[in-house]
Amino acid sequence: MSDPRVELVERLYECFNRRDEAGIVALCDEGMEFFPVVTAEVVGRDAPYRGASGLHDYLTDIAEVWEELQISPSEIERRGDSLLVRGRAYARSRELGIRDVPVAWIWAVRDGRIVRGEVFPDPEQARASFGTL
Repeated sequence: MSDPRVELVERLYECFNRRDEAGIVALCDEGMEFFPVVTAEVVGRDAPYRGASGLHDYLTDIAEVWEELQISPSEIERRGDSLLVRGRAYARSRELGIRDVPVAWIWAVRDGRIVRGEVFPDPEQARASFGTL
C-alpha cells in the first residue's frame, strides 16, 4: 500500500531536480519553512526560507551558487507526519568545486502539504534529530 506522505516527498524531489517552482509551491503549505544549510551559508542567509516567496528565493540562490545541483533520495523512513530521507546531493560550482556527498532531510507533512523541511549534511545528525520527534 502506498503512503501519500512518501509520494508527496518523492514528487517534491522530482520537482526540485527540474527546478519546477510552480510544482514545488503546489506541494508546500503557504507558511512552509525550509532550512537548507550549504546554499544558505554561501549566500549569507541565516533565516529559513518561508512560503512561496521564500521557495522562489531559495531557487534563485541555488542558481546563483551552483551550476548544477541534483538530489537523490534513497531511503525514506516515516514517523507520524514526519519523514526522514537519506540520500545524496551532487553539486557543481566553479567557486566551490564538485561535491557528491551523503545528505539527509527531515520533512513535516500536514493535511497533504509539506509544512517544514530541514537539510542535514550529516545524515547521523538527521537520524538523531528524527529520533527526538
